[in-house]
Amino acid sequence: MVAYLSMKRVAILTAGGIAPCLSSAIAALIKEYVKASSDIEVVCYRDGYKGLLLGDSFSVTHGVVESVEILYQFGGSPIGNSRVKLTNVADCVKRGFVKDGEVPLNVAAEQLIKDKIDVLHTIGGDDTNGVAADLAKHLKENDYNLQVIGLPKTIDNDIVPIAHSLGANTAAEQSARFFEHIVAETTANPKMFIIHEVMGRKCGWLTAASALCYTKRLHEREFIAGLMAKERYSIHGVYVPEMTINLKKEADRLEQVMKTVGCVNIFVSEGACVDEIVTEIESRGETLARDAFGHVKLDSINAGEWFKSQFSKKIGTEKALVQKSGYFARSAPSNLFDIALINDSAEMAIKCALAGESGVIGLDENHDNQMGCIDFQRIKGGKPFDIAKNSEFVNLLKQIGQI
Repeated sequence: MVAYLSMKRVAILTAGGIAPCLSSAIAALIKEYVKASSDIEVVCYRDGYKGLLLGDSFSVTHGVVESVEILYQFGGSPIGNSRVKLTNVADCVKRGFVKDGEVPLNVAAEQLIKDKIDVLHTIGGDDTNGVAADLAKHLKENDYNLQVIGLPKTIDNDIVPIAHSLGANTAAEQSARFFEHIVAETTANPKMFIIHEVMGRKCGWLTAASALCYTKRLHEREFIAGLMAKERYSIHGVYVPEMTINLKKEADRLEQVMKTVGCVNIFVSEGACVDEIVTEIESRGETLARDAFGHVKLDSINAGEWFKSQFSKKIGTEKALVQKSGYFARSAPSNLFDIALINDSAEMAIKCALAGESGVIGLDENHDNQMGCIDFQRIKGGKPFDIAKNSEFVNLLKQIGQI
C-alpha cells in the first residue's frame, strides 16, 4: 500500500507509426491501474510527445473506465500519435511545439511536473523508446522524481533485446489475409506478376512472418483438382533487407516459374535493396524526404515498383501489380496472441511502476525470453532478422527454390 499511496497520477502517450496494439495497450494499462487502486488518476497526452510538449492532455473518466473493453475491438490509437524527437530541437521549433531558445527535453519534463505526473507510460517503437530513454535520463540528471515505463510497439519486431514486440503477430497475420484476396488477381490476366510489398525498413521479420503465415493458411485451404492450380496461389519469392540478392539469377529462376505456373507472386520488404534504390534515385539529382529522425521516407522509394522494374520484362510479364499491405496490416485490432501479450505486459508495467522502476517492458532475449523491465540503455532499434536462425523461413526458401 505504501507504493500506491505515493502514486497519484499516471500518464499514457502513444507515438510513432500505429500498430495493432495501441488501443489494446491503453485499455490494458487503464484496467490494471483501476485494479491496483481506485485512487490513481490516469491522464492521456494527445498525439504523443507533441501533446506532452504542448500540455495537451485529458483525464480518463469513469465512463471511459466502464467501457474500456471496447478498445480491444479497434486498431489505431484513440489518443493519437505523432513522430517527435525531443532531442531534435530545430524540428520541434519548426513545427511549433516549443519556442525558439527552449530545450524540448526541459519543456517535456516541466510539463510532467506541472501536471503532477508520477509515472509516464510510452507506447512506441525503438524511436519512441529512444526518446523515452532521453527523457528518463534527463529527469534523473535533474533530480525529477518521476518514472518512465515504455511498452514496445513495432510491427517490424526489431527492438533489441525484445523477443516479440506488441502488435507484430497481428500485423503478420493481417498481411497474410491481405494477400489471400490480392492473389486472386492471378486469374485476371495471363502471365500476371504480383508484388506484395510489406512494411519493414531495415528488418525483414514482418515480411518473413507474413509469408510463413500465408503459406500455412494456404496449406489449410481446399482446392479442386483439375480446376484450380494451387501453385498459382503460392509464393514464388521472398526478399528482405538482410539478403544479398542476385537479381539476374532470381530473374532467370522466376522466368521459369512464369513459364511453368503461368504467374509469379513475390513478397518484398519495403526496405529490401533500399541502398541501391536510394543511390539510383539520388543519382538522378532527386532529393528524398526524411522524417524527424533522419530516416528516408520509404513511401518515396517504392521498393515494390523497383522490383517490378527489375523483373517484369525479364520474366515475360504481361501485367504487373504492386500491392502494399502496410496500412491495412498496421491498422488492425489486436489478435488473441497479441491481446494476451499486451495484458501480460501491462500487468508487469504496473508492478514495475509500483516498485519504482523505469525501463521498457518486454520479453528479454538475454534472459530466456522472460518478461521484465529492461533498462533503457539496453534498448536499441534496428535489430536484424536472423534468417539462419529461422528454420521455418529457410525451409520456405528451399521449397520455392530461392536457396
